[in-house]
Amino acid sequence: MLENCKNAKERWGGVNDLIDKWLMERQELIVKFCDLTVNPPSSQENTIEKLQSFCQVLVDYVSVGHFEIYDQLVKEARDFKNEDGAVLIETTIPQIQETTEVALDFNDSFDEIHKVDDGVEKLVARLERLGRTLESRFEFEDRLIEAIHTSKADAVL
Repeated sequence: MLENCKNAKERWGGVNDLIDKWLMERQELIVKFCDLTVNPPSSQENTIEKLQSFCQVLVDYVSVGHFEIYDQLVKEARDFKNEDGAVLIETTIPQIQETTEVALDFNDSFDEIHKVDDGVEKLVARLERLGRTLESRFEFEDRLIEAIHTSKADAVL
């Protein structure tokens, strides 16, 4: 997951400041996710802190995507008369929305301190599902960015 994030930054970094900032947020999200899954917290208090921090970044990331990035990509597709990109956006945004629902459901379940008591097994299972979901989301987002910016670069040349 982290390697794919680095590849996305290398491909589209510098193309658009908003996308650059968003890809940095993606990297932060992945680092926090890995910190939860690879280095299990040593205490409940530490778990709560890590979960709250992760959930904050998670919600920020999905919000920026829906309320800023996707609108920017739609605008670019229109500005450069990218019909293929516009069609891709129309078909991909509903798929991304499904991943958003999984992310927000995770946040609702674990963002509050008292809900962490539900058990480590439940947390691990939910993190595994969320990890697969985020990986799919990143692939959808990368396809959108690539389709729009490849077309934009071709139009500029």
